[in-house]
Amino acid sequence: MIADKLNQIKIVPVLVLNTLEEGLQVCEQLCANGLPAAEITFRTEAAESIIREAAKRFPEMYIGAGTILNIADLHRAADAGAKFGVAPGFNPVVAGEAAKCGFDFIPGVCTPSEIEQAMMAGFTTLKFFPAEAAGGVNMLKSLIAPYKHLGVKFMPTGGVKPANVEDYLAIKEVAAVGGTWLNKCEDSVIKDAAAIAKKYMI
Repeated sequence: MIADKLNQIKIVPVLVLNTLEEGLQVCEQLCANGLPAAEITFRTEAAESIIREAAKRFPEMYIGAGTILNIADLHRAADAGAKFGVAPGFNPVVAGEAAKCGFDFIPGVCTPSEIEQAMMAGFTTLKFFPAEAAGGVNMLKSLIAPYKHLGVKFMPTGGVKPANVEDYLAIKEVAAVGGTWLNKCEDSVIKDAAAIAKKYMI
């Protein structure tokens, strides 16, 4: 299950990368510092090539594709070797295609109605986005309350940063967080994130 893998990682760097060289350097840094995961967003033309090459060079990494907004990008991500996909919202057409293909997929939600629609479609690991703008930790706790008995898990993303990351990870139903602050990867920042992740791994 995707939630089990996220539980092992705890922090998934969310990356907007502009060139293949940049992407491979960042992936190498993440692996070297004990944080072998990344959500490489389809916001740039380089995303597909980075995923394809990184999947070959760093097989130990749990590499996902983010900002999956349509079926074409879903298939591009899967064909490139992404191990999972993430969307900012819940698009039943894209989510349905992911389920049909057996591709691990995390749709985005920020309301009870979206949670129920996503769960009805068979998804129990959801992205809470935009986490801080939508109300942060308190909002997420309120959203979880009616559904926790159903085994739903969340990956909050959007405004998550060192000052609040541990507050999110302390929530039992949070499988992992999307580390948006890690887009500009520096060794010290990655090491700090890796240390936090290790503290909350189960």
